[in-house]
Amino acid sequence: MENFDIYVDSGANIPDELVEKYGINVISFMCNIDGTETACYEKGKSSREMAIKFYAAMRAGSDTSTSLINSQRFLEEIKPSLEAGRNVLITTISSGISGTYKQACDAAEEAMAQHPGTKVHVFDAFNASMGEGLFGLYAARMRQDGKSFDEVCDWLEAHKLNIHSVFTVSDLKYLKKGGRVSATKAIAGTLLNIKPILIAGPNGTIEMCETVRGRRKALARLAELFGEEVVNPSGQTVSICHADCEEDANCLADLIRQKGANDIVIEVYDICTGSHVGPGTVALFFMGDDRRIAAAKEKLSTLKTIAAKFKR
Repeated sequence: MENFDIYVDSGANIPDELVEKYGINVISFMCNIDGTETACYEKGKSSREMAIKFYAAMRAGSDTSTSLINSQRFLEEIKPSLEAGRNVLITTISSGISGTYKQACDAAEEAMAQHPGTKVHVFDAFNASMGEGLFGLYAARMRQDGKSFDEVCDWLEAHKLNIHSVFTVSDLKYLKKGGRVSATKAIAGTLLNIKPILIAGPNGTIEMCETVRGRRKALARLAELFGEEVVNPSGQTVSICHADCEEDANCLADLIRQKGANDIVIEVYDICTGSHVGPGTVALFFMGDDRRIAAAKEKLSTLKTIAAKFKR
């Protein structure tokens, strides 16, 4: 079996037990809570417990932020693999929402210059949370099955737009803070109990595709989108991540089981991504058709709706 190492940033949100099982290396983002900086991931410490404490602080009104991983950090983290002569695969959070991918690419270029003959491939997941993490798991399972470094890298690039992310948030103020919605929409949405349905778009950015009224309807809509876009639901690992709202995550899991899912990984939302969407967020990640197809269908549906209004 070819010898290569897999690294993910902590935004990949892979459960601790799966990180251990598949020998995946995690490079941590840093978060700041009321001026105190801490790692988003520490080996040997429960990521779930860290995240739940983080969301409790957010609910209490703490000032929270996160920072990207710079190229020097990437170089330091992958150094043991390089010195051992092993090739390195790095998956990163989407370049559409973070500059981390660019930093990893800079590190890879320098690493290969310092270690001729060693390959470092940086994979832009065009996704976040377990939308990135599922790629890390697929890569680790393929490595376990004896696939070569090049085969794994080629597969990831070929399927970059096949992992779908659909999610909803509890409070629009966090999206407002990040510039995803206007202050007016955030206030109106809160007053009217409007819940946005968001997706990872074909360019790796977060996009609001529609709104519904009420939490239960939002969860039901996530399940509907799963049914519309999933491919072979019973033959894949599906993930649900929640920002400290496990009951809603379990409710969503029940809904998608009715649509064929049976291997479901439920995890607390990673701190890095979760800081931008806030407590109460529920997200669903799964393999489906190329996301450009889903985007085209959505655009066609919108055009049909507009055309129908003009006919009246």
